[in-house]
Amino acid sequence: MRKEQFLKIINSEINEPNDELSKKLESCLIDVTENIPPPEIAWEVKNSSNDEFQILGTHGNFSLVKGKAKSKKSFFINMAIATAVGDGMLQNRLRSPLKPTNNMVLYFDTEQSRYHVQKAVKRICDQTKKSLPSNLRTYGLRKESPDERLRLIEYAIENTPCLGFVVIDGIRDLITSINDEAESTYMASKLLRWTEEFNIHIIVVLHENPGSDKARGHIGTELTNKAESVIAVEVDKFNPSISVVSPSDTRNKEFEAFAFEIDENGLPHIIEDYEETTKTTKNSFDLSALPDGEKFQILKDVYSNGDEFTHGELVSQVKIILGKMNSGSKGKGDNKIKTLITEANNKGWLIQEGNRKPYTIGILSI
Repeated sequence: MRKEQFLKIINSEINEPNDELSKKLESCLIDVTENIPPPEIAWEVKNSSNDEFQILGTHGNFSLVKGKAKSKKSFFINMAIATAVGDGMLQNRLRSPLKPTNNMVLYFDTEQSRYHVQKAVKRICDQTKKSLPSNLRTYGLRKESPDERLRLIEYAIENTPCLGFVVIDGIRDLITSINDEAESTYMASKLLRWTEEFNIHIIVVLHENPGSDKARGHIGTELTNKAESVIAVEVDKFNPSISVVSPSDTRNKEFEAFAFEIDENGLPHIIEDYEETTKTTKNSFDLSALPDGEKFQILKDVYSNGDEFTHGELVSQVKIILGKMNSGSKGKGDNKIKTLITEANNKGWLIQEGNRKPYTIGILSI
């Protein structure tokens, strides 16, 4: 076929009218003369210095809460939910001005047992002083597969009247691999569609990489790029009983960092007049020095790519996961990885049915 004939065919296909695409494209047109009001605020925080409120998230967008294992991210999420289902203000710092037409809250947990999810809800009830908030629905999805979790969440979002606020504690568990680009893009697209189509705000929670402050895997990169706010929760370097909440990346004006601790009743409580300490240079990454929770998370990431591995395969898989982390090479060589495997086997994080048999993932005992 001559080049001129080929171009003629291509041009005719391009110029062929398509009513469906034409209507969709027209619906996406931005008219500079249209009066588009700013999005309604879903939750915000008051600065202690001037009593002004700074936006944490708006309807039609989603926020990403990230942090290391054991940084008390879930306690911070409890405060966010308590703010949304309560009377609009929590501890004179967090506020959620939801209207009666969009004050329903959905809370999905993908990691904890039913007992621990219920315990978290009881904390929310204690914080709001409501024995059973009528505008809160909580679901524990740990037993479900990633595909089924996603289907159930989508069904709930599409069929909950007056919905305004959604929390997904464990967004990583809605996909099979945190480093799969197609799955990550698909998940981010779902969040963008849900928030815009139903005019809701969604908070998603994701662990950070051990040894860096980046959210885990390609899913972390994708969500960081698409989120309205990326909020970091980290343990205070000088006082491990305190967790600090700070803006990592936001499209709105940055809010003032604040801190909370767990009181004698087991409830998170914001610390008044907290002064953020100067951040010090992070130490070199050392696999052996990581907390148990972060070591086990590395193994979980490995087993998102398979059900069982031989010792040699396990060393290679751990090395791949560590290689994707934003950290130096020190402390993550073969000897360190083999030591981790031995430790994991002794502690029940890995299970080996016999000598030279493959390893499967175990559990982290708390």
